[in-house]
Amino acid sequence: MRRLLRVNLSNSAVSEEDIPSKIAESYVGGRGFCARYLYDEVAPGTDPLGPDNKLLLSVGPLGGTNAQSFSKWLAVTKSPLTGTFTRSSGGGDFGAWLRWAGFELLIVEGKAAKPSYLHIADGKCEIRDAADLWGKTTGETQRSLKRKHGARARTVCIGPAAEKLVLYAPIISDRRAAGRGGTGTVMASKNLKAIVVEAERRDVVTRPDDFRKLVQEQVKLMKAGLGYEVFKDYGTVQGLDYFYPVFGSIPMKNHRFAELEGWPQSIGMWPYSQITQKHVGCYSCVLRCGKVRKVSSGPYAGLTTEGPQFEGAWAFSGPIGCTDLDATLVANGLCCELGLDVISTGNTIGFAYELFEKGILTEKDTDGLALRYGDPEPMLELVERIARREGIGDVLAEGVKRAAQRIGKGAEDYAIHVKGLELPGYDPRARKAMGMNFALSNMGANHNYGWPQQEIGDPKPRLLDPWADEGQGDVIKYNHDSTAGLELGIACIFPSHHLQLYGLELMGKMIAASLGDSRFDSEDYLMHVGERVYNLERCFNVREGFSRKDDTLPRRFFTEPLRGGVRDGEIVRKPDAIIDQYYDLRGWDRSGIPTSETLVRLGLEEVDKDIAGFRR
Repeated sequence: MRRLLRVNLSNSAVSEEDIPSKIAESYVGGRGFCARYLYDEVAPGTDPLGPDNKLLLSVGPLGGTNAQSFSKWLAVTKSPLTGTFTRSSGGGDFGAWLRWAGFELLIVEGKAAKPSYLHIADGKCEIRDAADLWGKTTGETQRSLKRKHGARARTVCIGPAAEKLVLYAPIISDRRAAGRGGTGTVMASKNLKAIVVEAERRDVVTRPDDFRKLVQEQVKLMKAGLGYEVFKDYGTVQGLDYFYPVFGSIPMKNHRFAELEGWPQSIGMWPYSQITQKHVGCYSCVLRCGKVRKVSSGPYAGLTTEGPQFEGAWAFSGPIGCTDLDATLVANGLCCELGLDVISTGNTIGFAYELFEKGILTEKDTDGLALRYGDPEPMLELVERIARREGIGDVLAEGVKRAAQRIGKGAEDYAIHVKGLELPGYDPRARKAMGMNFALSNMGANHNYGWPQQEIGDPKPRLLDPWADEGQGDVIKYNHDSTAGLELGIACIFPSHHLQLYGLELMGKMIAASLGDSRFDSEDYLMHVGERVYNLERCFNVREGFSRKDDTLPRRFFTEPLRGGVRDGEIVRKPDAIIDQYYDLRGWDRSGIPTSETLVRLGLEEVDKDIAGFRR
């Protein structure tokens, strides 16, 4: 039987449960398990930071095996930033260790009376005192726990920002973050500082001979794939050199411009490669896309940190109009240590810079900081103030949507978000399918929730014109469902979807060999389950009051033309046409609510009863 571990921090109850065979078959694993349990166990209207919200950590059915890039882990909860279903993916080794410990799912509920951490080892879980860890950075926390539990232990933890309930704090493992939506904030609200797993490596594959051949096939496909070498050598920052000149889609100065002087000469894969010290990666992944970099000169000389990835490199340059490479390393490193999501942090600071430019914020509001484009020093100070919730940092710790409401004076016009989640480094005016993926995503603006690879050459299900104003709903639906399908096995989205080095067909064969269950050996079945999961997440949001009114983009993208780049003058023109097509193909009504027929077709009859009253 496949197993989960349930921990109630309020009463210190710890229990192991079999995952029912019906759920195992109908939801496969990973994101599927999380969506089902979160929907069933978190009631509508639950306070995201209250004890009744739950935090789910999951590793997929291929975690801890030799399958490449399948030992990532998911953190799933009701987001304190958006109020929606949210899922965030973390890397490193923790997922493999959790699977070896015997669990595919960990459900944390309630709230501890005092700072605590979980210790999972030798077939049992203990709730331990974390008073000496509270207030420590993520690096300090992990080093302390490694000294206590040994080098073989693996940890996820939160930083000081989560303890201050910054609404976009992530969960950190090593230097990898489950970054989006405030998963770490929920963990902190439960007085839970860390989770430590000790486990011996063990064989978790039912048909080892078949599985070994499939892994060999996967490695061969990955190494022969277009883009493998450049991705392996440079990591995700290689995208900085591609999306800037070819698509004009990297946003500058709070999503107004597509050009910035000195880009990509100063912010690009080659400059980052010059300061790369070594390549690191997640458990069982030949890509090793993580890069440890060192600043060699200037005021930050000697700083060594892993990162930044594409989003961190952009978030601490584009939004503040600065091409200081060293500053991106410092800001990214601070976010990792303090526990802040780089995308939300960079966006929120870029928002503050524009408000300063417009005179809505002054030095009186910022305690003397002059937020002038091109100057990274105030940005670095704001990262720390946000983490400590000091001064203007206390306002910005709420994210751009709530910060704008607190600031007033028309600040809402400059708050760039979808459903409360700040946008990653792609401008919807230059990549229309990417923008509408943001709008239609269950968790808000997340590029990896349905990345439109078809805009850059993937013919499945068909190629897309990235600048077309309509007719993209079918491909957006395909990407949402296929991504959910891949995350049933918690495949890393970079090699499986972005680079197209392998996909659902091979993953299904691997899951079948790993579990000894041929039902999963079908791409069509995994797509069907992905669609089921996506609809279940949507119904979670429907119960919370979300509908078509929330499937939108900031007004700026409809009314203010993009400035500069190859798509100069572009706006988003026909969002409703794309939304209507998407809803029709989904089997949702015009309010964006799944119909009874759709939910019955997907085996979600009991869910239909829950949301029937929300239909018009």
